[in-house]
Amino acid sequence: MRIDPTHLDLEVGPWRVSAEGQAVHLMWVTVALLVVGGVAVLLSGRPELRRRWVTWALIAPVVGLPMWLGPGPTAALAVGLAVVAVLEFARLVDLAAGERLLLTVLAAAYPLAAWLQPRLLDLAPLVALACALPALARGDTAHGIRRASLTAFGSVWVCWSLSHLVVLWQNAFVVCFAAAAADVAAWCGGKGLRRFRWARTPLSPLSPNKTVGGVAGAVIGAIGILALLGSLTPGLVLAVSLGGAAGDLLESMVKRQAGVKDAGTWLPGFGGLLDRVDSLLIVLPVAAVLS
Repeated sequence: MRIDPTHLDLEVGPWRVSAEGQAVHLMWVTVALLVVGGVAVLLSGRPELRRRWVTWALIAPVVGLPMWLGPGPTAALAVGLAVVAVLEFARLVDLAAGERLLLTVLAAAYPLAAWLQPRLLDLAPLVALACALPALARGDTAHGIRRASLTAFGSVWVCWSLSHLVVLWQNAFVVCFAAAAADVAAWCGGKGLRRFRWARTPLSPLSPNKTVGGVAGAVIGAIGILALLGSLTPGLVLAVSLGGAAGDLLESMVKRQAGVKDAGTWLPGFGGLLDRVDSLLIVLPVAAVLS
């Protein structure tokens, strides 16, 4: 193994990973921020923050390595994330087996299409209409419209959105990392600026903890982390800061309707996978358009 600040050569059995330039820069920035964050969390003495940091430390390589290896592994990552997320979504909104199966198929189909034939993503509106097929096959007049609508929504919100990990591929890690950092900055802004009346103004009754102060913190955090990663553009700042807030509120609406606090319980400090990727479901497609 040979590692320097600009180049990495790593051999593990028959596999060899070689990277240079921005990929190595991002790796070192990620490691440094995790170390600094870990020290800060340790000094805070808050068990909740420690659980979140451990989860982040485990997630970073799981998410980062596929993106590093290429669009194919990135598509596989997107499939895995989308399948878990749509199953959590289907459980939240109580979809029948037919709709769950359809969403699971689309969770795999969208990222693979983004990798192998990106123009197929233009068919998203037609696919959303096709989400009525299970209800039509059952002749469901009682709940058919609701289930068809929720399935169509899930197909776009989760499956189509996560396929943009592949669309963005070379910039996907930057966008994901910046979105995560902006989320932390939003929390800090919401807490640190609450002495100001304007900062305490909620963005929506859906989530009183999502405030104008949090958005201000997210914007500042997005600017700082994107500058550090060498990817500062107005479009990405808007996508990461405002898209993240919108994604959180959208999932809050779904969870309020379901009457639950979290989409799952298996990610310590975060809940379910949908709770972790909710901001990305808006950030990724908006970043693809604005970048």
